[in-house]
Amino acid sequence: QVQLVESGGGLVQAGGSLTLSCAASGLTFSSYAMGWFRQAPGKEREFVARISRSGTSTDAQHSVKGRFTISRDNAKNTVYLQMNSLKPEDTAVYYCAAAVYFTIVPQQYNFWGQGTQVTVSS
Repeated sequence: QVQLVESGGGLVQAGGSLTLSCAASGLTFSSYAMGWFRQAPGKEREFVARISRSGTSTDAQHSVKGRFTISRDNAKNTVYLQMNSLKPEDTAVYYCAAAVYFTIVPQQYNFWGQGTQVTVSS
């Protein structure tokens, strides 16, 4: 079965950095666009960043542009989210997801990981 397993979350001070990883198995990884989403307590899940199947196209939410970078390694079946200059408002559970289409709509993603907690202290 398809599995997406996130890792790399944790507690970091404001201004710090974290790199999230998402290892995929059970699917043809290079056939799927990948996305990162996040959900803070009491809020809806929101799009963070996406990357196309080949990795040549990327996109990110306005509030993280210039601070977060999404990348992928199709040979390792892994997608990454490099997060720099972290802010307390970035605190959330971060999820990776796989979609047939290059989309920001969560309902269009076919598979989801279990999430990893990122906490940014002020």
